Amino acid sequence: MTTPRRSQTDGLLPDGRVLLVGGQDDNGTTLASAEIFDPKTGRFTATGSMKDPRWGQTETVLQDGRVLVTGGENDGVVPLDSAEIFDSSKTTFASVGKMSVGRVNQTATLLQSGKVLIAGGADVNNYGIDSAEIFDPSTNTFTPTGKMTSGRWGQTATLLKDGTVLLTGGQDENGDTLATAEIYKPDSGTFSATGSMTTERFGQTATLLANGQVLVAGGVDANQTLLQSAELFDPAAGTFTATDAMTTTRVAHTANLLPNGLVLLTGGVDADGNGLASAELFDPSDGSFTATGSLNDARGNHTATTLANGQVLVAGGADADMVYDSAELYQP
Repeated sequence: MTTPRRSQTDGLLPDGRVLLVGGQDDNGTTLASAEIFDPKTGRFTATGSMKDPRWGQTETVLQDGRVLVTGGENDGVVPLDSAEIFDSSKTTFASVGKMSVGRVNQTATLLQSGKVLIAGGADVNNYGIDSAEIFDPSTNTFTPTGKMTSGRWGQTATLLKDGTVLLTGGQDENGDTLATAEIYKPDSGTFSATGSMTTERFGQTATLLANGQVLVAGGVDANQTLLQSAELFDPAAGTFTATDAMTTTRVAHTANLLPNGLVLLTGGVDADGNGLASAELFDPSDGSFTATGSLNDARGNHTATTLANGQVLVAGGADADMVYDSAELYQP
């Protein structure tokens, strides 16, 4: 990449390129810069910078091809209420309306309507926020929507096939790691509780499978113990059930649905904060995890983007105190 990055965000542009935004470099400096990976050339090139340096932000590719970036933190460790739009045709970022509150490690979900649900996140005290809001791309404005059943930050948010959104785990306003989950209904603008996970999770991944279920894997529990377990959410029943365990514990890892229906879980960190080079595949047909080819660089807090050709771009991240500018491609 053009610079080392950890905790950056990624977005697959309509033309098949990947936009990587913000994060922190090897000096711990929060970045305003952005860059684009072109699968045709295998190269990264710098593009326009954001108005604000950010890490812990969200990045959402809108239906019109623009990219919405919201919240995050700057070097002042202050959650940002600002948002900006990247226009790939102009290679520039422009400020848009502010959110109702500063948020870091929130979730952003592109709804079937084309609007974006921004939910939760941490405030300046690192407490989970229970508010949520909707971004409307036609007006570039944020408007409040219903409150969540619990304040959450570091949760996952998954758009289900019926257009509702599943939010799982995270930490609440008391700093407790949650096993609870909830569903957002865009039609009514409300959140309601659904079945709880089999264990508390923070820093997990959640992946929508081809059969409509959601694979939730890894993270840490309420005792900050790294988890090897995984579970499946059934939207029809509103319940979570345990599936086979991963081949190793993982937190700060990535999970990507592959064109063949398998899920690739990549990297993460171990209990000592060291990056993991291992990767594995989840098979929904039998609920099993099996090891696959390892990364060239052990890394966590990286990004992993499924490209149009089915390959997965793994970029940046960190191993202990080393922040990477390297990237690699997974060949299914």
